[in-house]
Amino acid sequence: MPSNTVSLGATVLPTYARADVTFVRGDGCRLWDADGREYLDFVGGIAVVGLGHGHPAPLAAAHAQLDRLWHASNLYWSEPMLELATKLSARFGGAQAFFCNSGAEAVEAALKYARKATGKAGVVALDGSFHGRTTGALAATGQPGKRAAFEPLLPGVTFAAPNNAESLARAAGDGTGLILLEPVLGEGGIKPLEAGFLAAARGLADELGALLAFDEVQTGVGRTGTFFAFEQAGVEPDLVTLAKGLANGLPIGCLLAADAAPRGFEPGDHASTFGGNPVSCAAACAVVDAVDEELLANVRAAGERLAAELAGLPGVTDVRGRGLLLGAELDRPVAPIVDDCRAAGLLVLSAGETVLRLTPPLTVALADVDRALVTLAGVLASA
Repeated sequence: MPSNTVSLGATVLPTYARADVTFVRGDGCRLWDADGREYLDFVGGIAVVGLGHGHPAPLAAAHAQLDRLWHASNLYWSEPMLELATKLSARFGGAQAFFCNSGAEAVEAALKYARKATGKAGVVALDGSFHGRTTGALAATGQPGKRAAFEPLLPGVTFAAPNNAESLARAAGDGTGLILLEPVLGEGGIKPLEAGFLAAARGLADELGALLAFDEVQTGVGRTGTFFAFEQAGVEPDLVTLAKGLANGLPIGCLLAADAAPRGFEPGDHASTFGGNPVSCAAACAVVDAVDEELLANVRAAGERLAAELAGLPGVTDVRGRGLLLGAELDRPVAPIVDDCRAAGLLVLSAGETVLRLTPPLTVALADVDRALVTLAGVLASA
């Protein structure tokens, strides 16, 4: 295998602006590159590796399932898929699951489900939102720069301003079948939606005969300090999409449809060849079990420490988010800060041109939070 990342890159389509580093090993909140250098990981696979790299619970579950069965198809049942659906239904309070491979697939399923259940094609989403790169999910993404090169996309999507109930009502109408919201806008700058706004969305959906969907691809599975972010607002959706952290790094996506929601699918309406893969579902079962009150308490404590200290760092003008999904608004472009942090051994993300995004594993220790803050302070002070 070539050791030169440039020669490797020549065979890969350039869909990512990848940093010039190749990771070969991970453990907890740390990664090591091909040269043996250690990094503190506050990216977590983009909010995916919630339990940390190599966590023993999903690791053991995946290994055990690999020895039993890798794939049998959705023409039949599998034990891990049924177990995961049951666990997620219990967490939700009564729901049916459709399993796929990614967040974008889960959103596509939500779009189709709502259209079938309501008979209405209209979708309302938010300015600045991000729901995926497939054509339906991209059509509902409120970032024109991501849509422009691929238009025309799915018609009938309108956009409203976040946390503005009047704007939401203006964007909706009798033809609206789905209101699609991220409880915390992720790629759009880590902007939490207010409980009152979510309640207004619930009321509007009921008034119009539409379904309310929460895209919890990034906020779900404990990331914000509760299993679902919507729990903190006390607003119950009809549909929820999950992915990222659900299997701690193995590919999986999920659409949950509340038991009380109108039925939207019947056999033949939708499918995913690899959806509900036994190995991914076995790992996800272990993850769901691990997201207990002790872990959620750590998410809240570490998030509070991180948010409080971020606010006092040089160049930080605002700190937003929930739990361990945090964004620090900077008074300067964020891209050089991300690069300088990586050079200093700390991995961080961006969420727009001036927002620094932090999504460490939910298991992060307070000592590692403090270490990350020291590195960030040094980078920001010298930028």
